[in-house]
Amino acid sequence: MESTADTPISALAPALQQLRQAWQANKPDYDQRRADLQRLRDALKQRLPEMADTIAADFGHRSRHESLIADGMTVLNEIDHLSSHLRGWMKPRRVGVGWRFWPARAEVRSEPVGVVGVISPWNYPVNLALIPLATAIAAGNHVYLKPSEHTPRTTAFLRSLLEGVFPVNRVAVAAGGAELAGAFAGLPFDHLVFTGSTAVGRKVMAAAAPNLTPLTLELGGKSPAIICADYPVEQAAARLATGKWFNGGQTCIAPDYVLIDEGRVPALVQALRVQVLERYGDFSEPGDYTRIINDGQYRRLRGYLDDARARGLDVVELATVDATRAAAERLLPPTLVLEPGDDAKVMQEEIFGPILPIRTYRTLDEAIAFVNARDRPLSMYPFSRDRGNVEKILHNTLAGGVTVNDTVLHFGINDLPFGGIGPSGMGAYHGRAGYDALTKALPILWQSRRAGSDLLKPPYSRVARFIDFIVR
Repeated sequence: MESTADTPISALAPALQQLRQAWQANKPDYDQRRADLQRLRDALKQRLPEMADTIAADFGHRSRHESLIADGMTVLNEIDHLSSHLRGWMKPRRVGVGWRFWPARAEVRSEPVGVVGVISPWNYPVNLALIPLATAIAAGNHVYLKPSEHTPRTTAFLRSLLEGVFPVNRVAVAAGGAELAGAFAGLPFDHLVFTGSTAVGRKVMAAAAPNLTPLTLELGGKSPAIICADYPVEQAAARLATGKWFNGGQTCIAPDYVLIDEGRVPALVQALRVQVLERYGDFSEPGDYTRIINDGQYRRLRGYLDDARARGLDVVELATVDATRAAAERLLPPTLVLEPGDDAKVMQEEIFGPILPIRTYRTLDEAIAFVNARDRPLSMYPFSRDRGNVEKILHNTLAGGVTVNDTVLHFGINDLPFGGIGPSGMGAYHGRAGYDALTKALPILWQSRRAGSDLLKPPYSRVARFIDFIVR
């Protein structure tokens, strides 16, 4: 599929107005929301092979199976969850009023907010576009989607997919680069969901501020893995390898660096080397290994390794690839950087690639202090079979989300809110958390024909005893 034409900036506001007018004229009820979700599911399921081929073309090479898992299964799973719970989530929730307000009654209704903007990234270009979109549809909203300019073929696929499911006044797609994205973020949405880097997230927040647009920001950061002294190195290596090298490391919640107790670094290096060989062979034909998305990202990652070598650090490539071929294919093999200092570039920025720094600690308290000295991460991965160790880490740190004794899997659990904290993001979505984020919890008090509040008016001397009674 060829890339789609860019959307003129001048077309953004009229498209938003069309979406809003259509929403105000016909706010989606349960039947429409449920039908929309089912049509979206059916359309995506039918086109999964095309989806995988399209994403691979944008990446140069991406594992077909990784696309089916990360951009296919996750979206279908989320739509299924939304559909199965939607009726219950839409029901008004009765709440007590307290004896002072009897006989009034109260309830909370989840009301759609209007038009939701979604700015999605390139690393999981279908997943991170369609999960917030489907959540917004379930919540009764219309959606304006701005996919990443770095995956233009997938943007064209998304536009084609969505045009076959929704009328243009219910879901619209804008295509373009950074300038268009900035204008898009400045539109007066009723809610805006952005997934991307912390640096760009700041720009999105600034663009949305004049309109006081509510935001869900899913950002990134340096997510640590802490391997405690009691945890087997081989099992830790296997689970780190899955989380770190899936999608070529281009995952916002991938383990960004590892902290391990002193003396076990050689064993961890060897165990990770074994994992690479078992998963990808000698890299002569690494069909299951995803390439780096573009030349700019490839140069950035190579720059981290050049910086590490210039500092005299031990850089361990876990597979050998001819330099000419590596550059031509943007093929960066799994690579370790041992004991980098805080001044190394690999420890200053989110890596977002298959490079894994490993640092040692002497005590668990030292490892916890290392994590706490940095921005709160999007994810954290404690490895220990001692519940006390895990609870100590959880009690003394704070991250956007945690998987214990594994990596990245918390993202796929529908009932776990997904979101960061501070520089790693704000707000959360997935399942009920996403539904609640994209609806207004509307409080309603129903007053009775006769109520004690009718007495609360001057002159208060007439009802002094009643006031004394209710303020006791």
